Amino acid sequence: MALPLIVLTDSYAVTNSALAYAAGLALPLQAELVLLHARYDALLAPVDDPAYVPVGALATEQALQQLAATQPVSTQVEISERELPEALRAAVRYHAPLLLVLGPPGGGSTPLEVMVDTAKTLLSTVPYPLLLVPALGQQAGPPRRLLLAVDGHPFVLHQYQDIIRRLLSVSDGGTLNVVRVSDSSHPRLGTESILETIAANDLADEIAFGQVSEVADLSAADGVLAEAARQQADLLVVIARRHSLLGSLFHHSITGQFIERSPIPVLVLPAKD
Repeated sequence: MALPLIVLTDSYAVTNSALAYAAGLALPLQAELVLLHARYDALLAPVDDPAYVPVGALATEQALQQLAATQPVSTQVEISERELPEALRAAVRYHAPLLLVLGPPGGGSTPLEVMVDTAKTLLSTVPYPLLLVPALGQQAGPPRRLLLAVDGHPFVLHQYQDIIRRLLSVSDGGTLNVVRVSDSSHPRLGTESILETIAANDLADEIAFGQVSEVADLSAADGVLAEAARQQADLLVVIARRHSLLGSLFHHSITGQFIERSPIPVLVLPAKD
């Protein structure tokens, strides 16, 4: 059995829009799902939503167990009395998952900034691969057209991030393309130099790499999202580090643009500092 996927549920417990996408990944990966719910978490609690009524512990567990029973793969339920970062840190230690999955909050009036802030907090306190799934419906099954956004500088990923290779192994003719945005302060590097910064991390077999694109744009986010649309990519992969033009999820404007504007899921791979 492959490493499990941990799906983070919000305070509505049963309306997490990322669950169907996670199940579609878990099925071909032959992986389990873990539904992690932090009952008193301040990150995903819709405190500004007047329609939200707190759900009791028993009702929450029953709803999650019902939801788990309907999934196409084996699904565990974990309910924690801790805040989300602490609950997630414990779950990661216990399950050693392939990745974490986070969708937008369930409340219709809950701002998407809650998801942005949650992602930033988790990546800074629990630096683990994080898949962000937008609210719009996504295709079931593993992605087939992956686009990796890089800044052209060397990076080192954590040793447990063998995700891209696993996704490509279960996709039907999956491809991995690369994009880098250049501007007046960041000149073009060329395909060979860009691939050299990626090769050290053994992200995928050499033959998996397809097109390498360098696009000129004043905005890194605009350039990446435009290239993703042009290639009809169905998964955007971003390297997250503190001082990267593209990867720093600690820069709110870049974070917000990728999460709020991307019509396709975004997989964030935290790099070592």
